[in-house]
Parts: sequence; structure tokens; C-alpha cells
Amino acid sequence: MFYFSLGLLALGAGGVKGALPALGGDQFDHKDPKEAKALARYFNWLLLSTTLGACVGVTGIVYLTTEKHKWYWGFFISTVATFIGFTVLALGKPFYRLREPKMADSPIIRITQVIVVAINNSKLALPDSPDELYEIRKTENDFREEIISHTNQFRFLDKAAIVPKDSKTTPWTVCTVTQVEEVKILTRMLPILFSTVIMNTCLAQLQTFSVMQGNFMNRKIGNFNVPAASIPIIPLVFMSILVPIYEFFFVPFARKITKHLSGITQLQRVGVGLVLSAISMAIAGIVEVKRRDQAHRDIMKPISLFWLSFQYGIFGIADMFTLVGLLEFFYREAPIGMRSLSTSFTWLTLSFGYFLSTVFVNVINAITKRTSSSKQGWIHGLDLDSSHLNLFYWFLAILSCLNFLNYLYWASWYKYKTEEPDHSEPKAIDMTTEQLPVEEVPDPTEAKGEDLSTRPLVAEEEPEHTEAKAKDLSTGPLLMKEGSTVDGGVTEVHEGPSSVQTEDSKQQPTS
Repeated sequence: MFYFSLGLLALGAGGVKGALPALGGDQFDHKDPKEAKALARYFNWLLLSTTLGACVGVTGIVYLTTEKHKWYWGFFISTVATFIGFTVLALGKPFYRLREPKMADSPIIRITQVIVVAINNSKLALPDSPDELYEIRKTENDFREEIISHTNQFRFLDKAAIVPKDSKTTPWTVCTVTQVEEVKILTRMLPILFSTVIMNTCLAQLQTFSVMQGNFMNRKIGNFNVPAASIPIIPLVFMSILVPIYEFFFVPFARKITKHLSGITQLQRVGVGLVLSAISMAIAGIVEVKRRDQAHRDIMKPISLFWLSFQYGIFGIADMFTLVGLLEFFYREAPIGMRSLSTSFTWLTLSFGYFLSTVFVNVINAITKRTSSSKQGWIHGLDLDSSHLNLFYWFLAILSCLNFLNYLYWASWYKYKTEEPDHSEPKAIDMTTEQLPVEEVPDPTEAKGEDLSTRPLVAEEEPEHTEAKAKDLSTGPLLMKEGSTVDGGVTEVHEGPSSVQTEDSKQQPTS
């Protein structure tokens, strides 16, 4: 029964942590500059509220369960707090911006369709122009809320958007360019995701071995004995103080320099956290050397518990940068229908890091047992005084530095998602008639159609965003092909025949 309840707890926590960041982010209009700034602020406040809740857990609840031995009170308080939180969330439902999901919006189904169709079309050749790939118009695609521009990465996936010649277009025979780009985005995110696993491995060590270190240290503050399980309060306190400082001072200052809504980009923020985590592991090794040396000199006079605040404090700052940076990165970059899935990647790296932590401990112990003269591993038994925990910390510090170099490569390789600009599509004009219809052209010059039989048709230079050049109309006027765009939203211009004669052509003598 106990393990069953833990399974339900993990299931519920996974659902909340995956859905809550996306639900909160959906309340902001990304196209509104003010609300776009508020979105970046939201993730900082989400971290702060989570941190404050964790502070209550590792102090008040830990004190009741470990010092007063009232475990049932700890579970009861957590249950009541969860119920209150659910009630408050439910009361706000009438005010939320909710996006009704459709069966076709299932991320797993959309990803599977792209992979299956790309494999089925693996023998087909890609068209020369990405405009020949399948995409539906915005008027037909309102329920998707976005159209993602084509990119040249992972071109083999583009084969899923090749229009079938002999079969009917169905979701399992052809996919839209937007759907293919969604899979590309998730694929580009994977190296970023795995680059943060090592940092979470370091976090796992701080939450296990640092608590063991605390049991061998002086845990008294005056007459009060701090429970060893309350040691994680140190980074939580740092984060509770630094998050408001970061939001109110650092972000406005950095925003003036970088002009970025969040002050610095999400990947830059993650990079700062990875560097600080490596520094934290190096300091943890130094503190462990000092603790062990003091225990060897006089075991009755251990060093203070607060020596751990150095490694915990720096790692708390690292977690503040990395956690919020990942949440905002996965939310902003993910396709609209995959934001809950994408933000869950943040917690997926956490679980991978904890599993990898166990693997590292077992592998390091197995190797060092064979190489050391004492035939004992770096970390053996519960007696840290006879272990070499400092070497394990330094191993993680070196590994974190190498991981940071790996992260720099993938962060520079990553291409941020760009949505197709919102511009009106030009209408096709029939030039075979004698006169050009008097109709407003979606063009900054706002040129009107004129009677071509009395005045020459002058080709005016197109705006820069269409990148179309004026041509000699004696060889034929420009025909605008409706709905044809190339990468970056540039309108294709096709030249076609025309029966209209210009003044110059009328003056030429006939042979």
C-alpha cells in the first residue's frame, strides 16, 4: 500500500509539474509586448512560489516527522495543502484562457505521423523548392493557431510533406510543413535536454551525500539542533532572496543592454547555471576535505553545518538560472500543441540525473576498488571519514566542465523557432483582359489599376519584403501566384504571357 501511494504521488506530481507551466504561460498574449515581458516574469515567480513551499516542507514538516516522530501529521498537512491548492485552481477556471484540445492535436500522434510518412516516402526525391511541400492555408488552419516556416535542418523529415501523386491526402499519407517543423523543433531540443542531465546528477549528490555530511557536523544553532534532513533549506533561502533581486534589478539592467525581453536569452541563462554547478562541485570537494581533516584531528569538535552553505548557496543560484531558463525555453520554443509535453522535459532531465547519479556511484566504486591499494572504493559504507567523497565531487566538477563545452556546441547550433510573419497574401491578377481591374493591391504604394489601352503600365519597384524586381512588361506582366511563398515569407513572382501591348510595343513597325 505504501509503494502504491508513492506511485500515485509521483503520477500526480508529474501531471502538475508538466501542465502548470504551460497553463500559466497560455494566459499571456505573446504578441503583446507588455504581456510578453510578463511571461518571462511568470516563470521567475513560479520558481519563487515553489521554493517557498519547499522551505515549509524541509523545515516545519521535517521537524514534525523527525524530531516529534509524527509522520502522519506530515502526510496529513501535505494532503490538506494539496487540496487547498486544487480548490483555488478550480475556482479560477472561468477566468483562464483555455485551448480546447482536439484528437488531431495529440503530440504523440502528430510525431508518429511524421516519422511513419517520412519512412514510407524515404525513396522519393525532395523537390527543389520547399514551396512544393504540402502546407494548408491559414484560413484552413485556424485551429492550429500558427504556421511554422520551413527550415533546412533534418531534411529527411521533409519527405513526410511530399504531396502524393496517386493517393488521397490524409494525415497518414502526407503531413504539413508545420507538422514536420514541430518534430524538427523537438529534435533540436534533445541535445539541450541531455546537456543538463549532468547538472541534475550533481543536484542528486548534494541532496544525498551532503545530508550524510551534515550528520557528521555540528548542527546546533544555540540550543536548537538542526535536523540533517533540513539542510536543503540553505539553497532554498538563497533562491528565495535572489529570485526577487534577479527579477527587479538584474533583468531591467540586462534588458537595457541586450534589448531582450528576459534580459538574457534562455540558453544563456542555462549556460550560466551549468558553470555555477561546476563551481559548486569543486567547492563541495574542498569543504569535504576540511570536514574530514577536522574529524581526523578531533572527532568531538566537528566543523559547523553552515560550511555546507557555500556549495549549497552557489548551486541554488545555478538552479535558479537553469530551471527557469529551461522552463521558459521549452515553453517558448515548443509548438502550441506540445507545450505541456515540452515543459515536462525539464523534469525529465531531473529524473535522468538521479538515475545517472546511482550509476556513477556504483561504477566509480567498482573501478576504485580495483585500483586503490586499500581495495576500497571512494565511497564505501556509511563512514564518510574513511571515504574519499571529495574525489567524487571533483570528478563531477570536471565532468560538469566537459558537459558545459558540449552544451556550448549545441546551444550555438540550435536555431530558435521563427513563426511565419502575419502578412496578407496577394491576389492573382488576370492580365489576359484588356483592362486591369480597379482593385486595391496589398502593397505599401497602394497602386490602383488603370486603363491599359490609354496609358502605359509602369512597373513600380516592389517593397523590400517581397524582394520582387520590376520587369519589362513588353515580355509580359508579372503574375502573382496566390499562396506561393518561399522560406521566410517571401512571395514568389512568376512571369507569364499577356495579350496586353504597351505603348513601346505599339510603336514598333511590323515586318
